[in-house]
Amino acid sequence: MLISEYLALRNQISVTTGNAVGTPTISSQDVNSTENDFAQALQEKLNEKQGGVEFSKHAMQRLSERSIDITSGDTLERLNKGVEIAADKGSNETLVLVDMNAFVVSVKNNKVITTIPQNEMKGNIFTNIDSTVIV
Repeated sequence: MLISEYLALRNQISVTTGNAVGTPTISSQDVNSTENDFAQALQEKLNEKQGGVEFSKHAMQRLSERSIDITSGDTLERLNKGVEIAADKGSNETLVLVDMNAFVVSVKNNKVITTIPQNEMKGNIFTNIDSTVIV
């Protein structure tokens, strides 16, 4: 495009500023309602996070494929405790060993990335971790 074409095109485009006629205005009551809705949604999310670690889709598949039962006993509670310990030490990616299972966890996202049972651990190398917690 030549400069002359650009200038000609630029002169054809109209620009409006300010509020157009009929534009809805937002009252302070609407703003307060929106703020309350946001605060409520934020609190719900925080309450969910306090419930413990989340599991990625990949981790959920591994739990199913490898028949790892995290609901029996206190496995989930101990896993959460291990992640808490890792977070206190400043870890980013940690390997948490609970009983006979290994969990690779993103501490900063509070999410289990994958799981491995004891019978599949032999010969495996755990990479991209900066700590290990045995609980």
